Formats: sequence, C-alpha cells, structure tokens
Amino acid sequence: MPVTVVIGAQWGDEGKGKLVDLLAEEADIVARYQGGANAGHTIEWGEGDAAQKHVLHLVPSGIFHAGTTCVVGGGVVLDPVALLGEIATVEAAGFSTEGRLFVSHTAHVIMPYHKRLDAAREAARTEAQGEGIGTTGRGIGPAYVDKYGRTGIRVVDLLDRDVLARKIRQQVEEKNTLLEAVYGGQPLDVEAIVEEYVELDHRMDPYVKDTVVYLNEAHRAGKRIVAEGAQGALLDVDFGTYPFVTSSNPTSGGACTGLGLPPTSVDRVVGIVKAYSTRVGNGPFVTELGDETGERLRRVGHEFGATTGRPRRCGWLDLVALRYSAMVNGLTELAITKLDVLSGMETLQAATAYRLDGRETARFPSAAEHLDRTEAVYQSFKGWEEDVTGAPSFDALPAAAQAYLNAVEAYVGVPISLVSTSPKREHTMARA
Repeated sequence: MPVTVVIGAQWGDEGKGKLVDLLAEEADIVARYQGGANAGHTIEWGEGDAAQKHVLHLVPSGIFHAGTTCVVGGGVVLDPVALLGEIATVEAAGFSTEGRLFVSHTAHVIMPYHKRLDAAREAARTEAQGEGIGTTGRGIGPAYVDKYGRTGIRVVDLLDRDVLARKIRQQVEEKNTLLEAVYGGQPLDVEAIVEEYVELDHRMDPYVKDTVVYLNEAHRAGKRIVAEGAQGALLDVDFGTYPFVTSSNPTSGGACTGLGLPPTSVDRVVGIVKAYSTRVGNGPFVTELGDETGERLRRVGHEFGATTGRPRRCGWLDLVALRYSAMVNGLTELAITKLDVLSGMETLQAATAYRLDGRETARFPSAAEHLDRTEAVYQSFKGWEEDVTGAPSFDALPAAAQAYLNAVEAYVGVPISLVSTSPKREHTMARA
C-alpha cells in the first residue's frame, strides 16, 4: 500500500493535525518524520460536554484512533521529558499508548543544554542584529547542530547507562564552556542531568523500536501509512526563506529521510493550505497585512501559536509561494483549511505575481533579502456573506467561495480534494 505524505504547504499552522487525525481513521500507521516539540498540532471533535481539544507536539496525530499505531521517526529531535508528559496527557484523556506508540532508536535527544543554548543564541542575535530568527526556544536548532556535527545523543544511547553518562558529561563540559565564555550564562549541573536522563531511560524503554524495519515491513505487508510533517514547506532549511527557517526538512523529501522509507513508497502528497496566509516569528512575508483586515483575520481565525501562544502575522493568500511549494513537494492534491474565516468579507485578494526592483515575476525568490524588497501583485475576488461552517459539500458553498477555490486550484495546478470549514474534525468535506 503506497504511503501518503501530509505537509504544511505554507509557513506552518495550516491545520495538519486536523487532517492527519481525519486520515488516521483509515490508516494503520501515522508516522511523524521531522522537527521536534516546536510543532503544535491541534485536534478537536465533539459538541457541548462531549467536546474535546488536544494539542500534540511530538505524539503523532493518529493517537486518538484506537486502531492506529503511531511512530516517531529518526528524523525527529526528541525531548523525552516533553514526550512522556504528552503521553501522560493522552492517557489521562482515555487513550492508551501501550503497544501503539513507538519511538525510533536513532532519533536524536534534546538535552537541557540545547534549550539553554537556543535561548542564549536567540538573545545574542536580537541584540546584535535587532531581530532574531524567531525560534521557539525548545532546543531544536542546537540539537540538529549536534546531530550533523556528529556529537549528538540518540535514543539508543539511553539504553546503555555507562555510555549515556559518559556522553552527557563530555557534552555538558563543552556546552558549559560555551555558555559561560560566549554568552555569559550560568553552568549546568552535569551530574543532575546524568541522573535525570538515566531515570528517563527506564520510562522510555517500552516505546523504543527499530522503526525503519517496522515501517518497511508494514509497507511491504500492505499497511496504510500516513507520514506526518511538522512546520511548513516554506520553513524548510534548504527550500524555505533562509535563514528564517526551521532546522529540518518539512518538505515531502524529508518523509523518506526522516522515516527510512524509500521514495518509491510514496504516491500521494497532500499539501495543507489556509485560505489566507499566516506566519509566526520573523522573516519575509510578502502578503502580510498590518491593517484592520490583517487584525480581522487574526481575531476571527484565532491566529495564536499552539506551541508558543504568539500572535501570528496574517495576510492574503500568496499563490506565488504556494505554487513554488507545490513544485518542491510534488503535491498531488491540496486541502484548504479555515475557509470559514473569510466569510463576511466583501472582497478578497490573492497574490498572483511579485514586483521586485520594478520588474514583475511569478517566481518565488530564493533569498530573504529579495523577498524583503518584493511587493505583491494582487488579483481581487468577490467575497461572500454566508457562514460556511459545516457546509456538507463543495456545491453547498456560496458561488463566490467556489469561484475563489477554483481560481486557487487553477493557478497552482493541483486539485483541491478537501475543504475544512471549522477546527472540528467533522467539518471537513471531500470534493467529489
């Protein structure tokens, strides 16, 4: 059975958790392939007293379906403290993780010094340059630095206490020197960290697995696998708005490297897209609205980060960026979320070209400095007054909403297969 990859096609926060939760109803396995606890995937269902809302940071978004197994792949940088806390929350809500949640033994571990370095470096950047990258401060970047510097600690190291203690002592000694000499921070207590992570070994044991073998055997056996990405394609460290990016590959290619599945296993790549655009943190954002319309999108769309609580920057849909994302990811279909947020707006706009240094282009520039100088060239669309929340079908949408979505589909060159009209899992329509 081919693998479905679900990615955020913008700057993250597009609603991946909701869609993965929906697809998990018919999936055997949901596997998270990159990023860390800087992701926040929100899932909602039910009404009244039966309503539930959960925000997942590391546990894959299929965990609320009893027949679905969840995997945290080797491409993820794992905070064991955050993971175990999240497992406790999931189980307290009545969903068992026993025999249903596995963590790759090759995943790199986020340590306390990664978080301290993350905060120190962001503060230093802000002081020196006037703005930082916009990191969440959860140690993701420094953990990936150690991974690619070949000095990281992996989950498999937690299983050998002597090896773990030796590696922690070596790393803390080095990081303390950096924290004190470069950033003027206080040193970390190495023995306290050793003791904490030796204890974490006991609690992590039941979840650790060779997930590469597990996933490939499942694929050969015809199991239905959904690969869940975090953040968004335009935050990809190689293809995003560098340096205002994350430290991994949220693009579809990251699914194979992060899980150990071959590219030939993937035949469906679903790009999640808001009906408008948002971004958290610093970095270029061509269609950003700093006016009353931008504030309306933020207010009506409840645009505040699920992980950080930071207000999101809001703007019109950027079709130039979306078409670039579709190309890089090989999108086979689009899923549009938050269409309901646009109800009640008289006119909508979407960027169909850029103007850079006086010249018009439909290409997405690769340099953040160029994007900073870029202006959007907009196409206007008629809005609609009707509340589309819970619309049962595409044909039930107002004519103006249908026209807007048809224009998006035509410009990007990728069919729209799903449309979401509220945060609830039941308010998602399949387009026939």
